[in-house]
Amino acid sequence: MEATLTFTVTDADTALAVGSGSLPVLGTPRLLAWCEAATCAAIDAELPEGSTSVGTRIELEHLAATAVGGDVAILARQVHADGRLRRFAVSARDIAPDGRPGKVVASGEVTRVVVDTERFLARLGG
Repeated sequence: MEATLTFTVTDADTALAVGSGSLPVLGTPRLLAWCEAATCAAIDAELPEGSTSVGTRIELEHLAATAVGGDVAILARQVHADGRLRRFAVSARDIAPDGRPGKVVASGEVTRVVVDTERFLARLGG
């Protein structure tokens, strides 16, 4: 189970814009959100009707800066499954101008748990 999503860094994705720093480069919170989106894309086709997945743990090492206008490919690959728990290895790479993978921007792991949507929301009292 895996998925790859590609994003282009915009001004709204920068550390300056998301409040995680003062530089106009890809912000770690946005990168983390993109990694989670890739795990959702990987797991969605496998979810039972009426279910969704929720993120429960994230470990991410942001290794290199990406400028506004740069393209980033996020790969999420399932590496462990145990009942409702799913663990994904995630990696992000810049995409070179010729379309080939460039430098590694980030690597880590995202854990998700499959839940029944209605039961989950009912526990919130809303």
